[in-house]
Amino acid sequence: MKSFRSKFKGTGVAIVTPFRKSGSIDFKAYEKVLNHIIKGGCEFIVVLGTTGESPTVSIQEKKDLIAFSVEQNTGRVPLVVGIGGNSTHDVTAAISDLSFKGVDAVLSVCPYYNKPQQQGIFLHFKAVSEESPVPVILYTVPGRTGSNITASTTLRLARECKNIIGIKEASGNLDQIGQVLKNRPEDFLVLSGDDALTLPLLALGADGVISVVANVFPLEFSNMVRAGLKGDFEKARAIHFRLLDFINALFADGSPAGVKAALEIKKLASNFLRLPLVPVNTQTYKLLQQLLES
Repeated sequence: MKSFRSKFKGTGVAIVTPFRKSGSIDFKAYEKVLNHIIKGGCEFIVVLGTTGESPTVSIQEKKDLIAFSVEQNTGRVPLVVGIGGNSTHDVTAAISDLSFKGVDAVLSVCPYYNKPQQQGIFLHFKAVSEESPVPVILYTVPGRTGSNITASTTLRLARECKNIIGIKEASGNLDQIGQVLKNRPEDFLVLSGDDALTLPLLALGADGVISVVANVFPLEFSNMVRAGLKGDFEKARAIHFRLLDFINALFADGSPAGVKAALEIKKLASNFLRLPLVPVNTQTYKLLQQLLES
């Protein structure tokens, strides 16, 4: 059986959800971005992550988007679906109500806003793992959620919950991530959740990334990750430095505003977001144009 660290190793992409001016999902543009990512050589796709504006997508739209992703993917790469929230009951209910045909794993974010204790976080993800018919990847991003999955909680979940196979780490805390990498079970996956920190984390032994920038530069970023995984850090550094200014500009006015602007410039999708998110300002848009042209 193919190990999970092998199946999800490399570059995963948190794919955007393109919208029309009317606010409806632009499935034609979504198909274009999906094919752009897969043809660029990325290893897997994450549907309905933060970059997919999942908090503003309705339950029915989520089901439609997952079904469309499965249909268009045709089994080319593994598909991961974002299912998370701050109510354990609602998250497990959403999992039980979803068809997982063609879905390979769930990415579930740390409960946000209500700031649970670590024991609450452990029990939350234990319940999620028991409900999910597919493997679960944890996601810690305290800058967004206000809560953190500590290294000790991550390791406890990794050891005690067989269905929890890894974590997307976006804490920005290299000591925390290092403790997970040092002490994880053999088949436990550690993925960067921060494009700019991916190369340093690969040097520490991380397995890859769930990326935003790879929506735009799938070939270049996945080549950087593959070089890092092979230990060719000279090649990886060169690509990292070529992309670094663009990555910083991509997040200057928040995500996914930056990546949607870049995709519009590349004529892959329109630059529409759902409130409360708004497009990047004119200065950032022009900077992204300049960087893409160069």
